[in-house]
Amino acid sequence: MVFILLNTAAVFAQSAADISHEEGLQAVLAAKEKAEELDVLVNIAVVDAGANLKAFIRMDDSFLGSIDIAIKKAKTSRYFDIDTGDLGKLSQPGGIIYNIELSNGGLITFPGGVPLKNEEGKIIGAIGVSGGTIEQDHEIATAGANAIIE
Repeated sequence: MVFILLNTAAVFAQSAADISHEEGLQAVLAAKEKAEELDVLVNIAVVDAGANLKAFIRMDDSFLGSIDIAIKKAKTSRYFDIDTGDLGKLSQPGGIIYNIELSNGGLITFPGGVPLKNEEGKIIGAIGVSGGTIEQDHEIATAGANAIIE
């Protein structure tokens, strides 16, 4: 019986693709480059497949309060494998997940968090950006996400 259980567990073992530190750095640097192009000071966070911080940069003179927001945007995006702006549309009053931002120790449901995918399309983490307008944050995060698959 133990033999069967051990062999069965191996067949059904959970495996997760995860972002490497090189990919995390690549995403952060591409996002930073986009922020410089837009002339905006931001904080940029990358989390791995388990929503653990993998890479981070705080641009000089960026808002201190945006540190936590960038990290939470990345975590929120990874928790639900969705752009945070899209999650925000679903969490408005009357929405199907209204008040979800109160779960998981606090989520961010406005734009700036984007899932990170590998070349096969599997989610390997997420990136979060905070410090600009929500449109700028989303554009910068998208640039970081695209850098991994290019």
